[in-house]
Amino acid sequence: MLATATDPGVVFSIRLTLRVMAVAVPAFFLLGVPLGYLLGRGRGRWVAALDFLVSLPLVLPPMAVGFFLLLVLGRRGLLGEPLRHVFGVEVVFGYPGLALAAVTAGIPLMVRPIQAAVRGDLMRLVELSAVLGKSWPTTFVRVVLPHCRKSIAAGLFLATGRALGEVGVSLLLGGDIIGRTNTVSLEIYNAVFTGDFVRAGLLSGLLALVSLALTLALKRTGRG
Repeated sequence: MLATATDPGVVFSIRLTLRVMAVAVPAFFLLGVPLGYLLGRGRGRWVAALDFLVSLPLVLPPMAVGFFLLLVLGRRGLLGEPLRHVFGVEVVFGYPGLALAAVTAGIPLMVRPIQAAVRGDLMRLVELSAVLGKSWPTTFVRVVLPHCRKSIAAGLFLATGRALGEVGVSLLLGGDIIGRTNTVSLEIYNAVFTGDFVRAGLLSGLLALVSLALTLALKRTGRG
């Protein structure tokens, strides 16, 4: 067990997963809070279309989501080819693809709690703030964020847990290249496929402990 825990492949997958989450967690906050507010307050066709797109990773199989993203961001994709030729950026089969997969998988779970919180009595508080002459940035920081803080925390915990366990989208966007794009979840997949159940059990146990910690934090947030 100790030899497996210190195996370079296992250590690499853990480090890579931490690097991916270092991008995904801030992205959940920076993208999820404005999206949740917009979808909770906004009306119209464009808002409905955006709501539909945000919901897709929840209702579509992860492999299907990854396939559609691959069509768009692949080397000959609608956006992938211009990004590669003009900016020299290649999203798929590398770290950017893994980070995008994690954000795509988790963002719906970040948005939904905030969207529900905004549909409550928050609008009355926002209107009162405007009547008092407060600017929109001040209102957002001093009214919206404090009002939604428990929903934001819950969304972060849920989105992080979902992103940590992501396999389908990561498999297509990252390619599961050993020593390059094999995150912990993909390393578990590889270990099971090759019959290395000790490695799979060790990494699965690690993810289970992290998920348990996130669940306890979520329950504590709900009681608070």
